[in-house]
Amino acid sequence: MRLKIRHETIYTFETPASAVIQTLRVTPRGHEGQHVVHWRLDVDHNCRLRQSEDAFGNYTHVFASEGHIERLTVLVEGEVDTQDTGGVVRGAVERFPPALYLRETDLTAPDLDIAAFALEAEAAGKGDRLGTLHALLSGVHERMTFEAGPTDSATTAAQAFGMKRGVCQDLTHVFLAASRRLNIPARYVGGYVRREPAALDGAGMTQSIDADGMRQSLAGPTEESAGHAWAEAFVPDLGWVGFDPANCVCATEAHVRVAIGLDYLSAAPVRGTRYGGGGETLEVNVSVEDARAKRAFRRA
Repeated sequence: MRLKIRHETIYTFETPASAVIQTLRVTPRGHEGQHVVHWRLDVDHNCRLRQSEDAFGNYTHVFASEGHIERLTVLVEGEVDTQDTGGVVRGAVERFPPALYLRETDLTAPDLDIAAFALEAEAAGKGDRLGTLHALLSGVHERMTFEAGPTDSATTAAQAFGMKRGVCQDLTHVFLAASRRLNIPARYVGGYVRREPAALDGAGMTQSIDADGMRQSLAGPTEESAGHAWAEAFVPDLGWVGFDPANCVCATEAHVRVAIGLDYLSAAPVRGTRYGGGGETLEVNVSVEDARAKRAFRRA
């Protein structure tokens, strides 16, 4: 599938800011099953833009803009070719051994309820790690209501699990907390997703990889195309496998992987600060389209 992505972030200041500094993790890397055809980043204000890589191997761009800033727009867009690998991630940049992703963070610390939930999934998996992870995937999806909306970076896994609802970030944090509680390395993934009726079978099901490496169908609601978050967990003999609790599927060709980390804060698409200014509003517009299907429609 060739996915066309456009991600626009607009800052508006009621009282102009004197300076804005931002760190962006919005540029995907290629790996087996994901090829970046072309990608560009544009800031509509005079600034210094520096590209580098963070500790996890994510592409980062840092920019600093100074002056009388009333409005600032950051635009990233491009096309990515993807293939369905059954959720298995191969050929990606790996800076750390899997054991690093057992590390607990403030956002992913398990409480007693998450610990009990993790043990239930382990029992359901009957000693098989992939089976346990699928039990966690379906368990998070069944116990928590996925809500589309703005991200609150301060919400912890324990708080979200207690409320039994949350955005994709929250469901992912619960999955990470439960996985690590079972001594399974797991990490946060930020990126984009495209959900289409064509990706589902007639029963509203989509396919994933089961504990025996065979195909199975998992029920789950579709989601509008948007910035998204899911998890990757380490499975011996397979490597890293993507699990999307919000949609109850392993990562598919509809997922575009951009950044990884221990939690949302280490993989956030945009983080930064401003000097001066007031009355800040933020508008985010994301579209993810099947580029080839759209071109075929236009030709017809």
